[in-house]
Amino acid sequence: MATAIPTRRRSLPFPIAFSASAALVERNMRAARSYWRTFVSGFFEPVFYLFAMGVGIGALVGDVQVDGRAVPYAIFVAPAMMATSAMNGAIYDSTANVFGKLKHSKLYESVLATPLRPLEVAVGEISWALLRGLVYSCAFLLVAAVAGFVQSWWALLAIPVCTLIGLAFASLGMAATTFMRSWNDMDYVQLIILPMFLFSATFYPLSTYPDVLQGVVQVTPLYHGVALVRALMMGELSLGLGVHVAYLLALSAFGLWATTRRITRLLMT
Repeated sequence: MATAIPTRRRSLPFPIAFSASAALVERNMRAARSYWRTFVSGFFEPVFYLFAMGVGIGALVGDVQVDGRAVPYAIFVAPAMMATSAMNGAIYDSTANVFGKLKHSKLYESVLATPLRPLEVAVGEISWALLRGLVYSCAFLLVAAVAGFVQSWWALLAIPVCTLIGLAFASLGMAATTFMRSWNDMDYVQLIILPMFLFSATFYPLSTYPDVLQGVVQVTPLYHGVALVRALMMGELSLGLGVHVAYLLALSAFGLWATTRRITRLLMT
């Protein structure tokens, strides 16, 4: 009995390949109309934390020392909440939504029956997650600026930085989702995201942790995102910020590679 041998699809040229991924983004935008309330709700959590922790607890804490400089607690916390907002937008879409399409609606099986390849599916889904994180980040920066928690015009560069944060989390989140077996596995996402949110130098300076824990904190991707956004919103730029950018780029590249490889293995073989 003859066995069918899967054929390898040729790569599409750049403009066509981009439009292929854009078609998947457009499909997701149309589908988002049916869950726009959920889409909007993801923005409010960091804002609530900002005013609860920054303003409420900030009135008790007063100033915190950052690199020898006294900073009001609300200004210290606001950049961390903006980075968290980008993380939330990216991780929500790249995990639960992707899992539903992969395991239940079988959307990707239909998509891969078209000229789209696994790489373009990964790029399309990650791009959509980035758009969601970008919307949250822009809205959060506006709120923080109106509230007086932004100290520098360099804060505008925090928007592309948040896009980079979203790219890292979306690519890693989608890669992790391809290993999940049931909705119960989604609990592992919160098990990772929640400690990262609480302990990535979001609410306390890194120097408050013991030396051993400082090393653990510095491994987390959110720590690097928070450090970048905080430096920009406080107008404290240095060459050392390039390390944070390089770290997030490396994670993004790995996540995209892993996602493409997993989708190919799950749906193309």
